[in-house]
Amino acid sequence: MSAQTDVPTARITAGRQATVTVPATSANLGPGFDCMGLALGLQDTLIVRTVPGTGVRVSVTGEGAAVLPTDASHLVARTILDRWAELGVEPAGLEIEATNRIPHGRGLGSSAAAIVSALAAADALLPAEAAGRAGGRDGLFEAAALLEGHPDNVAPAVYGGLTLSYETAAATLIDAGEPHRPSTMHTVSLALHDDVVPVVAIPDVELSTKAARGLLPESVPHADAAANAARAGLLVTALTREPSLLHIGTEDFLHQNYRFAAMAESATLIRGLRAQGYAAVVSGAGPSVLVLARGVDEAKDIAAAIEGGAEEFGPWRVEIPGLDASGAMVEVH
Repeated sequence: MSAQTDVPTARITAGRQATVTVPATSANLGPGFDCMGLALGLQDTLIVRTVPGTGVRVSVTGEGAAVLPTDASHLVARTILDRWAELGVEPAGLEIEATNRIPHGRGLGSSAAAIVSALAAADALLPAEAAGRAGGRDGLFEAAALLEGHPDNVAPAVYGGLTLSYETAAATLIDAGEPHRPSTMHTVSLALHDDVVPVVAIPDVELSTKAARGLLPESVPHADAAANAARAGLLVTALTREPSLLHIGTEDFLHQNYRFAAMAESATLIRGLRAQGYAAVVSGAGPSVLVLARGVDEAKDIAAAIEGGAEEFGPWRVEIPGLDASGAMVEVH
């Protein structure tokens, strides 16, 4: 984000506090690569206080507490300060308390949650004369999607529930005469069927999104693209109207098989569960596994199958986290 120079400068007031909760998210849901996401009932909490001066102090509890920085280099602190600079306001000092429940590097949207919570806090603490520049919840989504690079995790983190995101691009000309296509992120919320219940299996190992993306080919066969488009359309029907179609609707042709090389345990679990008729997919970039159950009873059966299959599948932490329908929530004190 770059600072705007055409807006008047305002100042962040010391002595205020914002508390933000943001949900974990699972992206892709099988064939909905880089466009579909679901908010889960597992939240990070961020408390941001403005203090006199310009110093930054961060404390972290829970996931990442032993490794994350505690100064201005922390992702949340950097994002808040960059957001204020972009909106043309002078910063105050920061005291940040991050309580992280979302596992890091597991494909459950931890970086999206950090970015969304930071932007939400930054916007909530703006002075009255600058508040209109933030653009509300839609402005929060656009800024977060730009920072994250793709909107699939960001959208459900901001809005909650089930989301379908897309980009539009307007062709312009740059000085060299080459076409330049700046993209704009958009999202729509879908009404998730009441019978859809997520089950999440979380391994002990991490996998970076960058590493997982590095396994994807630059192109795929036309037949695979056509099959994936059909499954993505079917997935929307399965999630919103007809959960009996979840198993076939979650079949993917674009990314999972390529990524399995980096997550053999996830591949084994997914193939084993799908062989039993369950709608198991890689959660985001992995290595966590998301299973979309048809009702609470099936969700319990899936959890029991994973926990009882440790000899075949290996050890997994299994949760039935529920859904988050609200997205990012902010309280200002």
